[in-house]
Amino acid sequence: MNYNKAEFERAYGISSQLPKSDNVEIAFAGRSNVGKSSLLNKLFNRKSLARVSSVPGKTITINFYDVDSVKFVDLPGYGYAKISKQEKERFGELMEGYFKSGRNIKLVVLLVDMRHKPSADDFGMLEFMREMNIPFIIVMTKADKLNKTEFKKRIEESEKEFAGFDNCTVIPFSSQSGLGLDEIKKQIELSIN
Repeated sequence: MNYNKAEFERAYGISSQLPKSDNVEIAFAGRSNVGKSSLLNKLFNRKSLARVSSVPGKTITINFYDVDSVKFVDLPGYGYAKISKQEKERFGELMEGYFKSGRNIKLVVLLVDMRHKPSADDFGMLEFMREMNIPFIIVMTKADKLNKTEFKKRIEESEKEFAGFDNCTVIPFSSQSGLGLDEIKKQIELSIN
């Protein structure tokens, strides 16, 4: 798969706008400000194809990118408290509409911030994917922000934290150094072949 050919297709704000799912889809989910856009840009080898924001809760649409006819889907970040009740409802409808509309989702890449324990929202997302029988991997972002001791400690803790999710793949990742990028690409390609 040639990630350099990635193109932004379209953003959708309500689930009724979503296109039919004719192609394989790889979805990216995680809390607001966890680094989804940074991961996508690193994957696509671009500086700003996916918009990176310093303000959490900025991605409030589902954004589709095309890579060799595989759809990469950037889902809105969850868990950001400073959005209105109306926006939260729209967000819930959008996410549910995406996951429950019989789409051809081959893999969800769930991003969690490596510096912190997974949140209740992260575990809620993991439970939801397990219930929906959707394959997923966990990518621990911002790995470069930890020193060696902290990194090792978080790896050990994460093994316990995610133990209930049947041998799921957990990949430490840094958008700065590219740590974990090859493994993420490998998991994506395994899921679509």
